[in-house]
Amino acid sequence: MMNAAVILLLTSGCFTWSSALYTPNRAASNKLKYLLEPPVYAEVIGRRGENVTLPCILRTKPSHYKVKWTKLQTEHVGKENIIMISNSHAFKRYGRLGPRATLRNAHSMDASLQLSHLELEDGGSYRCELINGIEDESVVVSLRIEGVVFPYQSQNGRYRLTYQGAQEACAEQDGILASFSQLYRAWTEGLDWCNAGWLDDGTVHYPIIEPRPACGGQTLPGIRSYGPKDKKLDQFDAFCFTSQTSGSVSYISGSFSFQQAEDACNRQGSELALVGQLYSAWRFQNYDQCDGGWLKDGSVRFPISNPRERCGGIPEAGVRSFGFPNKMKDLYGAYCYR
Repeated sequence: MMNAAVILLLTSGCFTWSSALYTPNRAASNKLKYLLEPPVYAEVIGRRGENVTLPCILRTKPSHYKVKWTKLQTEHVGKENIIMISNSHAFKRYGRLGPRATLRNAHSMDASLQLSHLELEDGGSYRCELINGIEDESVVVSLRIEGVVFPYQSQNGRYRLTYQGAQEACAEQDGILASFSQLYRAWTEGLDWCNAGWLDDGTVHYPIIEPRPACGGQTLPGIRSYGPKDKKLDQFDAFCFTSQTSGSVSYISGSFSFQQAEDACNRQGSELALVGQLYSAWRFQNYDQCDGGWLKDGSVRFPISNPRERCGGIPEAGVRSFGFPNKMKDLYGAYCYR
């Protein structure tokens, strides 16, 4: 499956989790004149649909100044996604995030940004920049969307998705392509998967906790990498990311074909659940159901939060998959979402 070009990404050298809420430029941090040097504490964490505050506090106010909030784009170095520009009298919103952004204004020195109704794409780094004539200084705030990464492959089989196809597949299952940091965190939490999948930056990886010959050989555990691949020509699976949903997942017991499962959900005023919705229920509601059931993409899966021998025999919690059975001949229950 792997070749000599494969790179093993280790926790000790390639990627490190930061516990800092801010990650300012340390070379310039002792020169801050207008903004408070932030303390080091836990990053800002929110779930989809929630509201968060990204702190930015002024040390002193120049006579005439502006505060500019931007979201940093790691894949487009130098590109600015401006969210808001403000002074002591007014502010103006910009871009996709602007309509959901306000200033907290808890006191006269407070330039903190509030974001409402968080979306999956909102995670990342945000810069608070104070501009005073030709002077400027800034701090960077990290926002992490709490969620779950799930591997996904086409119903046509393994390694059938181009980069765009992977993006569309994740969107169809209530998710987005995962970032490397999201995949890394999932690996630290137990994700072990032998098939390579696209990430949002156009690279291809897969996480291994227990090395084995079928999954790249007996090398150290880590995130195995194929590096950047051709987005239009190369085909792999996908690693999708989703967060909590506003609805709920329920199971209908029965022996249904795919169409009968759809009808059973519709009779209850719901619809067959998406893969991301089932993963969300498993992750955030500890959903546990030891019965295979149809999902909207035609796959059959079941969520296990309390592993036991009669429910797949795997000692780790997770969402088990039966793949994509015959929609007309194979009979299962139904997972519905309302």
